[in-house]
Amino acid sequence: MEFKKVPEVLLNSGKKMPVIGLGTATSPLPPNEELTSILVEAIEVGYRHFDTAAIYGTEEPLGKAVSKALEIGLIRERDDVFITSKLWNTHAHHDLVLPALKTTLQKLSLEYVDLYLIHWPVRLREGVEGFNFSGEDVIPFDIKGTWEAMEECYRLGLAKSIGVSNFGIKKLTQLLENATIPPAVNQVEMNPSWQQGKLREFCKQNGIHVSAWSPLGAYKVFWGSPAVMENPILLKIAQAKNKSVAQIALRWIYEQGSSVIVKSFNKERMKENLDIFDWELRQEESDKISKIPQSRLYKAEFYVSENGVYKSLEELWDGDP
Repeated sequence: MEFKKVPEVLLNSGKKMPVIGLGTATSPLPPNEELTSILVEAIEVGYRHFDTAAIYGTEEPLGKAVSKALEIGLIRERDDVFITSKLWNTHAHHDLVLPALKTTLQKLSLEYVDLYLIHWPVRLREGVEGFNFSGEDVIPFDIKGTWEAMEECYRLGLAKSIGVSNFGIKKLTQLLENATIPPAVNQVEMNPSWQQGKLREFCKQNGIHVSAWSPLGAYKVFWGSPAVMENPILLKIAQAKNKSVAQIALRWIYEQGSSVIVKSFNKERMKENLDIFDWELRQEESDKISKIPQSRLYKAEFYVSENGVYKSLEELWDGDP
C-alpha cells in the first residue's frame, strides 16, 4: 500500500508539523538496536514525525534511526523529519532546562529538535531518579522561570518550536500571562472517551495546537482501558465503513483539528494508522461519537499527596480530573 504524504499543521511558531507522529514510550524497552530498526521501518512506511522524551529512554535509538534513514536514502535531509522531545520534571528548574535539552540533543545526535515540550506542570526535587518518587517529592512549579528558559532554547535555535504537555486551562492561562513566546503545542490525553472539549476550545482561542497522546486509550497497556477500542459506538461505525476502530478514533481526532501521537511497533498497524486521510466521518457518525461517556484514563495520582503541592486530582488537572 502506498501512502500519500501525511498532512501538516502550521504552528504559531511558523513551523509545519505532520499531524501523525509515532510515539516511542514503551515498557519494557526493546534493546536499542531493535528499536532503531523498528523506527527505520516506520520512516519507510511513511512516518515523518517522532515523539520521544528524556524519561522514555528512546532518544538515542531514535537519533540512530534518523541517521540510518539518511544513510540509506529514506530521507534526503534532517529537515525531512520532525522530532519532538520533552523536558522531564527533575529538570523543570530555570537553570536546568537548557542543560537538559543539550543532553537530549547529544543523545539524538541532532543540532536541534523541532518541538520541545515541558512534559508535566510538575517540578520534582533535584536528585529524584526516574519514576522513583512520591507526591511529597513534588515542589512548587516555577511556571515563569521554566518557561523563560524554554524561550531561551527557542532563541538559541535548539528548539524550533516550544510547548507544553498535560497543561489544563488554569496553568495555560498563568503561562500565557508570563510568556513572551506563546506555547505552540499542548500535548494531552485525548480520544473519543476523553474529548477535551473545553481545553481544545481554550487552546483554539489562544492559537495553541492540541496534540493527542493515548488516542486509542492505551489499549492493553498496564494503565490502559478498553473504553476506546471496545466502544460499541466506534465498533458499529467501523463495521459500517469497513475500517478499524483505531482508524475511526484517529480520524475523529484529526477532524477536530488536532494531531495524534500513535504507538504501534507492528508494521501493518503502523500502515493502518496512517491510512485515515482519503475518507471522512459523516456528521451523524461524529454526533454519535460526541455522546460517548467521558472519563480521563491516565489520572497521574502519583503527583498527588495531602502533604505535597497538588493535594487533589482537581488541583493537578485544573478542576477537570
